[in-house]
Order: sequence, then structure tokens, then C-alpha cells
Amino acid sequence: IRDSLGGYGFHGDQALAVVGTFSGGEQARVALALVAWQRPNLLLLDEPTNDLDVDTLRALEEAILNYAGCVVVISHDRWFLDRVATHILAFEGDGYVHWCEGNFQTYEEQRRERLGIAADEPHRFRYKKLRQ
Repeated sequence: IRDSLGGYGFHGDQALAVVGTFSGGEQARVALALVAWQRPNLLLLDEPTNDLDVDTLRALEEAILNYAGCVVVISHDRWFLDRVATHILAFEGDGYVHWCEGNFQTYEEQRRERLGIAADEPHRFRYKKLRQ
């Protein structure tokens, strides 16, 4: 586990410290190191960039890029998705789901090709009433 912690910036006596004494960002890095140490085949990350400091964000990015398994990321952070995504499954308006091989920039380019000038127009979601 010390090797895993070292990959997230914890060296020497830091690996023996009480986690409760760490900052929020450091605690997040410890959690990432623990997950990496367990080596699951699949990671489901829901808004993983929320409330992360820069060092933890970089560590998360590196962890995802170097991860041997499958990582599913649900995020509104376009910059982060552009850096780590290899495929995009986008849930667009009116219940349309679009699959794209590539990062977020590739998805945006394809969306503009599909929708033309409508891609840049703001829109409101229309909710359908549930049938009873």
C-alpha cells in the first residue's frame, strides 16, 4: 500500500500519519490510492472533480490515464473529460443519447456537425408528464 500512496504524493512518514489530520484534498488522494491499491476491474466515478484541489485533480487524472481497468466518469467538467475520456455517452435533450468515440472536444465537433447552428443556441429542457 506504501507504493500506492507514493504514487499519490505521500512519502516517508506521511504513509504512517493519521488520515484525519490531512486536508480534504489529501484525504481524497488517500481514498484514490486505496482504490488503486485494490485494483478493481471497473471504477464508477460520479462528479469526481468536485471539491478537489489542483494536486488531487492531477493525481486523479494520472490515475485514470494509467488505470488498467474500465473507468466510467459522470461529469459536467468538460476540461477534465477532454483530458481523460476516450468515449463519450452524452444524454442530450428530448431523450436522445449520443455515442462518440473520442474525447469531449471530438463529441462537441460531432454535435456541431449534426445540429449546425442549433448546437450553439441555448435551450430549455422540456419535461414530459408521467403517465399514470
